[in-house]
Amino acid sequence: MKSILITGANRGLGLGLVKQLAKDVKSPKYIIGTCRNIEKAKDLQEVRTQHSNVHILELDIRNTDSFPHFTEEVKNILCVDGLNVLFNNAGCASKSTRINLVKTEQFTEVFQTNLIGPVMLTKALLPLLKKAASNSPKQYCIEGGAIINMSSILGSITLNDIGGMYPYRCSKAALNMATKTLSIDLKSDGILVTSIHPGWVKTDLGGQGAPMQVNDSISQIIDLMKNLNESHNGGFYQYDGKKLEW
Repeated sequence: MKSILITGANRGLGLGLVKQLAKDVKSPKYIIGTCRNIEKAKDLQEVRTQHSNVHILELDIRNTDSFPHFTEEVKNILCVDGLNVLFNNAGCASKSTRINLVKTEQFTEVFQTNLIGPVMLTKALLPLLKKAASNSPKQYCIEGGAIINMSSILGSITLNDIGGMYPYRCSKAALNMATKTLSIDLKSDGILVTSIHPGWVKTDLGGQGAPMQVNDSISQIIDLMKNLNESHNGGFYQYDGKKLEW
């Protein structure tokens, strides 16, 4: 893997991905982390000062009008290389849990961040992903072209046994559908598309009551990434490689 772009890299799982990939013995030539405000992303800036292959770009995943300019910025970093991996990590959740509390604007915000943004960013970066896939002797893996969507087990229809969390659950179920559809549409290009559930992790989104630390989740996600192949295309997997039901 020569290059990876990780959205929402200023904190939590995204920051953990950048940190561990930067220290990896086979660290990518280009690690591009995005955040909404570079000045406020102090931890991400610190990683950049320690690792010359780490680059930071500003991106608000909700502002789809900015994607053409953002794509040009990515091109300038990669030079003649394509983009091996797009990791759609940025996301948000609504605090509402039950039907009597849910509001229209919560659906709008969560769907814009968790579904519309990732799909439209994928569309914008698709030429770079296709370029990487066409130039690689291997396909359906991170050494070629791959799109990884950070989903959640809460988006599984089959495994939903407690209800609630309408905006978040529905947005992740929709993202899983996008994963499956993209895997079909991009199969002829040799691009792998998969959804990953990171586990219940101690982050701003997961809360301090979560049983997993960021590093524990990310180390296993990276191991899974390195072993992705055609059998994972269009699938939904847990951080440890376990296949999940839709």
